[in-house]
Amino acid sequence: MSCCAPGAETVAELGGAPSREEVLLASRDLGDGIRQTDLSVPGIHCGACIRTVEKGLGKLAGVQQARVNLSTRRVVVKWHADKVPPLVETLAALGYPAHLFDTEADKGDPELSRLIRALAVAGFAAMNIMLLSVSVWSGADAETRQAFHWISAALALPTLLYSGRIFFRSAWGALRHGRTNMDVPISIGICLAFGLSVYDTMHNGEHAYFDAATTLIFFLLIGRTLDHVMREKARAAVHGLIRLTPHGATVLRADGSLDYLPVKEIEPGMLILLAAGDRVPVDAVVAEGISEMDCAIATGESAPQRAVPGSALQAGTLNLSGPLAITATARAEDSFLAEMVRLMEAAEGGRARYRRLADRAARLYSPVVHATAFLTFLGWMAATGDWHRAIGIAIAVLIITCPCALGLAVPIVQVVAARRLFENGIMVKDGSGLERLAEADMVAFDKTGTLTLGRPRLVGQERIDPDALAFAAALAAHSRHPLSRAIAAAGAHGQTGPHLSDISEHPGLGLQARAGRDVYRLGRAGWALGGGGDEGGTVLSRNGQLLAAFTFEDTLRPEAGEAVSALRGLGLGAEVLSGDEMEAVAATANRIGIEDHAGGLLPAQKVARLQALAGEGRKVLMVGDGLNDAPALAAAHVSMAPASAADIGRNAADFVFLHEPLSAVPLAVAVAREAGRLIRQNFGLAIAYNAIALPIAIAGYVTPLVAAIAMSLSSVIVVANALRLRQGRAPKRNRQERPYRQAATGQAVGLPG
Repeated sequence: MSCCAPGAETVAELGGAPSREEVLLASRDLGDGIRQTDLSVPGIHCGACIRTVEKGLGKLAGVQQARVNLSTRRVVVKWHADKVPPLVETLAALGYPAHLFDTEADKGDPELSRLIRALAVAGFAAMNIMLLSVSVWSGADAETRQAFHWISAALALPTLLYSGRIFFRSAWGALRHGRTNMDVPISIGICLAFGLSVYDTMHNGEHAYFDAATTLIFFLLIGRTLDHVMREKARAAVHGLIRLTPHGATVLRADGSLDYLPVKEIEPGMLILLAAGDRVPVDAVVAEGISEMDCAIATGESAPQRAVPGSALQAGTLNLSGPLAITATARAEDSFLAEMVRLMEAAEGGRARYRRLADRAARLYSPVVHATAFLTFLGWMAATGDWHRAIGIAIAVLIITCPCALGLAVPIVQVVAARRLFENGIMVKDGSGLERLAEADMVAFDKTGTLTLGRPRLVGQERIDPDALAFAAALAAHSRHPLSRAIAAAGAHGQTGPHLSDISEHPGLGLQARAGRDVYRLGRAGWALGGGGDEGGTVLSRNGQLLAAFTFEDTLRPEAGEAVSALRGLGLGAEVLSGDEMEAVAATANRIGIEDHAGGLLPAQKVARLQALAGEGRKVLMVGDGLNDAPALAAAHVSMAPASAADIGRNAADFVFLHEPLSAVPLAVAVAREAGRLIRQNFGLAIAYNAIALPIAIAGYVTPLVAAIAMSLSSVIVVANALRLRQGRAPKRNRQERPYRQAATGQAVGLPG
């Protein structure tokens, strides 16, 4: 099976090449004067194509980076925004017509359709020619044999022209631009086999090999179709995400008119009407209405979540019950769903050590195999003087040595690994991250938001006067501060709170309101008590007098302790590096069984600690979520962040896990290590195949037909070995949360990170 793709569409078929203005309009602003353009290049076939495209675009002035995704035939180019580089023109000059990449919902699979049609034609011809060949082999007389040979030629010729064009067009495109690819020797082998058969037929030869030529194409197409189907199957998760993107939404204009806009035309600030049953088209915030939302795509939790005015909604989440008016906060290409699609597609594009090794090996393929086939021909000519036999053996050498299994060894494993992680709520940003994760021998955790959920809850409420709790809950309901939410949740099922007026929130201090002639304050003790109280923490006061003091606890992520134990079972040490107070850090570390911990660290101190560990030869996996963790995430050997992390933290991390349980960390490590093991196995299988097959072919024991079957089987074995990675299952989750107690510090402005 070849890793090369079927023939690419022409620019005319794609509606013409985009202009530089269109490239600019379709690009995304990444900040810092950098823009990104995504191009679809159907002519990309193999490792040689990837190198040519990346090298050609990389030479352009202003281009910062060019990366190719072989499965999607997608080229991602990052360039400086001061001038649009001639991306499309350069690709066309290299022999790779391009158009703007479109990630909208499924539009069918034309490549698979072409493959199936070509396969059907080749199969029909091969079966009929084989039936005619049986008569020839059975001892037909000379006239009948000759007639059957010409009928076979008539069947084989259109097969070569229609089904063989998949290989010929690719080979010609490479040769026309002074390059070679894996389809060049295949095309040479097919044409030589057909030409040799025509020669034998014209000279009344006893044997002709039209059956071999057509069956060769048939088996090559079987392998190629299986390769395409398996790649698409592995990427089914990406297609599923794309299908979740709505085509458009109803926008309420300032003049009260309604307008249905395609999702690409929705801009931040637009007011969108979202009916029950609709999916959120772009990241937004609820302006009006109350509803239940299915947020499983973002959180992994099946329980509906309540959406009220002010609630943030992520693209792709489903509105279950009531109509909402939402305000867009991001464009479609910058929303949560688009980010997940980009992460999934980026997983295959990394240039890890294994991938570079496979690319270097494939680079040597064409010159080595051509030289080997030519030397084989010369050797057999010198030994036997039979040019007919020498050409047949050279053809077999050309076909059997195709390093398609080697070309598939790395990318197919990375795609399958990325899909398995995605199915368990883990996004992979770069295929090279899988390799680095497999090398990790230590984990460094942040505390708040990573080991814990950063969601404080009120404890000891049975010791609080019910009336005071009702007052506090009524006042806290007017704030979105984490501690206020905890108080409001605790008092939600208690007594009805009083009627409050003149409600105001004082940043960093707390809330103030009036009930009749009385003034109530909820917040820092020193502020709430007018500076006259010495109670710590968060309190409720009336006219400066203490009514109640509140104690909170943070909640460990589900399975935090089990995750640490699992990491130890995988041979990884663990350490906590946090900017939180030492007492809180120690409590958390002791709770989950981590002995080494440090608190009160500034971002630079976290980076310094990671550098010190790296100096000791440790390869650290950093798991963090806050703004202050971004430098550490970037400095670590490999990094992970929860989906709840700040944007800068998610961007700095190599992996993002969507679900709350911390079991995502050991699962990712286990999958990465298994992926590395399977890649090494695939390398071994590919090398062993060529080491065995090449000498046998040179010795003349392999026909072109057997060579095609052997080549296809080698690639099928490599792909099947990679698919073993999908057999694993994620560990069962324990949904019970295990809280630990943390005394309130009196901070009414949030929990420290």
